Amino acid sequence: MDDFQLLIDLHRPAKRQGPGGDTETKLAMELAGLDLSRPLKIADIGCGTGASTILLARELDADITAVDFLQEFLDELQIRASEQGVADRITTLNCSMDALPFDEGEFDVIWSEGAIYNIGFEAGVSTWRRFLKPGGKLIVSEITWLSATRPAELQSHWHSEYPEIDVASAKIGIVERHGYSPQGYFVLPVHCWLEDYYRPMQSRFDAFLERHGHSNQAKAIVDAERHEIALYERFRDYYSYGVYVAKKV
Repeated sequence: MDDFQLLIDLHRPAKRQGPGGDTETKLAMELAGLDLSRPLKIADIGCGTGASTILLARELDADITAVDFLQEFLDELQIRASEQGVADRITTLNCSMDALPFDEGEFDVIWSEGAIYNIGFEAGVSTWRRFLKPGGKLIVSEITWLSATRPAELQSHWHSEYPEIDVASAKIGIVERHGYSPQGYFVLPVHCWLEDYYRPMQSRFDAFLERHGHSNQAKAIVDAERHEIALYERFRDYYSYGVYVAKKV
């Protein structure tokens, strides 16, 4: 099994494949001021196993297209959506977020939690804009510096992992330059990282290693995840995910 399949195996059982929380998803919905008087058409891009997709389906009168490039995650989403009685509101689409087959002006809302980094923040907000109706809403979460300065070790790590990381003011400037009006912003709190993402992942490490015979590949993946967790625990005052809410103008 290659590293990619090992990562799928580690993360498929998780409710979330990145930091986030149900309370925070609901807050983003409130800040977006979604029109609840009519059915909405929503694309959830980079949906993973569907934590946000299923919550949107429960809370809104919406037809949701859940997009992910991993069919294994979409299969899990469909199981969970059926268990929660919202499968009829969700259509899954297995494709890359940089090759979406959508029509211009097709959606009222584009949603993307913890996934836009795969294409890059600026590429995502600029490319996806055409799929929104006039006045449509964009809701994305993006790794964000919480201060103008940070320790050199942390700066080096994120410069290597994701050079587009920046402060919120820079991200909001990108949103404005690409034809949106900012509607809201907030920072994911610590529990979205620890209780909702990292601690559940840590609880799966032993079983994951056992399934794969404590192979060097499996150990390397766990070591990398442990390093990321330790980095966050040391430096969480300097970075988080910012949630950006904007309207197409």
